[in-house]
Amino acid sequence: MSQVNQQITDAVTQSNVKVVAEAPAMALGNVYQTAAHSTGLMFENSVNAQSQQNILAQTATTQGVMQIYSFDTVSDAISISKILEA
Repeated sequence: MSQVNQQITDAVTQSNVKVVAEAPAMALGNVYQTAAHSTGLMFENSVNAQSQQNILAQTATTQGVMQIYSFDTVSDAISISKILEA
């Protein structure tokens, strides 16, 4: 049986230890990156929801103002139709 050079064995062992030692840091880095991405998506969704709520509020305000301004017109139309029926 031929013997392997001690330097080669040492190099392979050190590279294996390096990979095993870096694995927890890489995993934790992935966890942090996923958490940051999820937080970004959460804020993006909340901004979008707030924008949609503002649009709905403006629409409701516009409809209410239109009804207030058209109240006299409707009253006049009802009065005129009653006069014409009489």
